[in-house]
Amino acid sequence: MLTFDGLTLRLGGHLVLDRASAALPPRSRVGLVGRNGAGKSTLLKVVAGVYEADDGTIECPSGTRIGYVAQEAPGGAATPFETVLATATERAQLLAEAEHAEDPHRIGEIHERLNTIDAHGAPARASRILAGLGFPEDAQHQPLDSFSGGWRMRVALAALLFSEPDLLLLDEPSNHLDLEAALWLESFLKTYRSSIIVVSHERDLLNNVVNYILHLDHGKMALYAGNYDAFERQRSERQAQIEAMRTQQEAKAKKLQAYVDRWRYKAHTARQAQSRLKALAAMKPIAAVAEDASLVFDFPSPKELRPPLIVLDDVAVGYVADTPVLSGLNLRIDPDDRIALVGRNGNGKTTLARLLASQLKPMGGSLVASGKLRVGYFAQHQIEELVADDTPLQHMERLLAGAKPGEVRAQLGRFGFSGDKANLKVRQLSGGERARLSLALITRDAPHILILDEPTNHLDVDAREALVQALTDFGGAVLVVSHDRHLLGLIADRLVLVDGGTATEYDGTLDDYRDMILRSGRGGADDGQRSSGRGNRKADRRLSAEARERNKGLRQAVTQAEAELKRLWQRRTEIDEMLSTPPSNGGPSVAELMKTRAEVERHLATAEQLWLEASEAADPPK
Repeated sequence: MLTFDGLTLRLGGHLVLDRASAALPPRSRVGLVGRNGAGKSTLLKVVAGVYEADDGTIECPSGTRIGYVAQEAPGGAATPFETVLATATERAQLLAEAEHAEDPHRIGEIHERLNTIDAHGAPARASRILAGLGFPEDAQHQPLDSFSGGWRMRVALAALLFSEPDLLLLDEPSNHLDLEAALWLESFLKTYRSSIIVVSHERDLLNNVVNYILHLDHGKMALYAGNYDAFERQRSERQAQIEAMRTQQEAKAKKLQAYVDRWRYKAHTARQAQSRLKALAAMKPIAAVAEDASLVFDFPSPKELRPPLIVLDDVAVGYVADTPVLSGLNLRIDPDDRIALVGRNGNGKTTLARLLASQLKPMGGSLVASGKLRVGYFAQHQIEELVADDTPLQHMERLLAGAKPGEVRAQLGRFGFSGDKANLKVRQLSGGERARLSLALITRDAPHILILDEPTNHLDVDAREALVQALTDFGGAVLVVSHDRHLLGLIADRLVLVDGGTATEYDGTLDDYRDMILRSGRGGADDGQRSSGRGNRKADRRLSAEARERNKGLRQAVTQAEAELKRLWQRRTEIDEMLSTPPSNGGPSVAELMKTRAEVERHLATAEQLWLEASEAADPPK
């Protein structure tokens, strides 16, 4: 159990945690949520020992290994594989000792311990984790310095997952990932056997992975059982109760005030009026549930254009002459399209987005766009290019030169920058507010198509829901690149797979794509999954149904194997807990427990092999 008792912390004079308390159950998977700036990352740093609380305590079982990704990405000549494997320090020490040990008894102890910690399987496990996070085999053995900062942060995440700490702390782990790696990470965390605290704004991850939500609000903590949807229901009910109590209190206060006003100066009722006046003064006002301006998104809908908006015919595009990143592009975009670009980072999704936004010119083929077409293009670099000492109003006035002041303020108001908010300097805005400002700027002329490259990175869960609603109401076309599966599932009705140097229609749903990624363990498409049209969907679905029926028995074997694995994991955990406590009279000795544990490990290895064989038979690689 992890217990927070009266935690108080100030940073830069700002009260972040205010006597916050909560008790997390053992082996819980906790989603830490709250508005941007609520102190979620700060709390993780307190747990990790990076910050020290001004007051209060954190209690957890002695010997708990806490894992936390440092802010600096690893670098140097070491490879991703070497970096991840190096976190297995006990394995390295035992292997080094085994090379020089001469005492047969000690050699036996070393090899028994190596078997216990699965030292021989460690290289394969390190490689699987790196592959899941997007590193193919050859990339795993290149120097870290050859990778960008985002990819090196993936290595840091891989090393943390490989080390299997007792308490895993994750702060927005999806931020440096594409959709494919985010899907793999979610599946990994679902089977993680120790405690997790994860800060995330990914609704699907919070629904599919965690079993508790720790809500941080105004320096206080509240623990809710269940996933994010359950938390949202409970929070809505609580807010409704607060609003009802506030309404009742206001009615009572109004009644008391009316009595006081009428009778306080009458001799025979002055005492009763005075009593009610004291009750009125002692009444602690219940604050209304505040409306959050950061939830405001309202995209102006454009005037209609005849379809198509854009047509690509055998187009090639790239950055260096005669070296296209993508070629053979054939794509049509109509005014009512909702398209998601999927595929591993580095495959060319941003390149295609920039081509459609007219930021790159075709190197070959034909690109035809409507003459009156207006495009709103959002990319992460635009947030960084905002002028820190200028206000939202100044930014918008520059782009809407000649527009009336009311028109300028109306566009800002669509995105929550009303009144004094429009006159704050950009440096005073949160990351989410800067993202909203960028969206306000790119939609100033009511574009016919919105091209959004990772628009949710700085938005919390509630703001993402507001963005989904605004995109649903938008009257033009939308093309989006995002690792947020919840957003894609609600917005996109077409998937375009960018892979293998080109882009093609993916003939299936987002769930189909997720299943394919988890089966293949990589971000590329299998040949059987690509399609240039939609005509074969019925046949594909019929074949899929027949395959599912044939595999029903195999899937039952997978389920049974998973149940056996869970039972053995639980048994090993029970033995480890018995070993960590003093032996009781009449109970098994340490030697007996170690012998039982070794037997469980052998059975576990067999069960894992059976599970792997059953899984591969049920879902063979294509």
